[in-house]
Amino acid sequence: MNNILRYDLSSFASRCEAVVVCLVAVACVDNATATDSLLPWTPSGAVALACTPNLDGRIDAAELSPAIGVPARFRVTADGASVPIDVAGTVDAAGQRVWDWSANRPEDRLATVTASTTTGRWYADHFPSGAFVVPLDPAGEIEAIWKKDTQALRLIGVASAEAKPTAGTTLLVYTEPVELYRFPLIPGAAWTTIGEVKKGTLYGLPWAGVDTYEVVVDAAGRLELPDMTLTQVLRVRTLATIAPSFGSAVSERQVSFLF
Repeated sequence: MNNILRYDLSSFASRCEAVVVCLVAVACVDNATATDSLLPWTPSGAVALACTPNLDGRIDAAELSPAIGVPARFRVTADGASVPIDVAGTVDAAGQRVWDWSANRPEDRLATVTASTTTGRWYADHFPSGAFVVPLDPAGEIEAIWKKDTQALRLIGVASAEAKPTAGTTLLVYTEPVELYRFPLIPGAAWTTIGEVKKGTLYGLPWAGVDTYEVVVDAAGRLELPDMTLTQVLRVRTLATIAPSFGSAVSERQVSFLF
């Protein structure tokens, strides 16, 4: 929202400067009646936003597209901080589930993330054309590579942002992309998707394994944030099980809220 307001105000400022120049020029003319022949000013009308929510209770492919080059700002907890997050929510008097995250914590930090194309990336040749990149961590040291089509938003691999970082190179490419968000996203939708990595590299060490993602859209409701309130939010739970070729499997639970 801040980006939209900033652009609108900048555009408005430019128009105001043009108007001021015209007024000064008119004031310097002896015979001001010469302006009577000009057509009256009429507003051009408001410019509609490129994307507005239709609040139909579902998220279709056209409503979840990458915004390349647009900075997205995230509130993140400070290093070492432990903050309880209520992902269960409560049910209000109207029967709607509500997640109240409206508390403004001054100790939070701001992380800015920008999606980009794979052009110029050291690992670009390992991924298909049309893929895009999003930092996987706030520091931007590891990047996730995605591909989106009309059926799903797919994770196709991860890689270190630098070719030879101090921590060691990471390059993990799935033999088949995993469908982390399958369209349309509606309450009750559920699926399991599997991604296999062969001959990968994780922090400079050889890596191979199978990742299983169990995804379910299990609730809808209202999400209250410090800056805004979002209605008809979908809660998506993901259980990711990482099973290396050698060693024990590790599971991680993730909860996402989409609007």
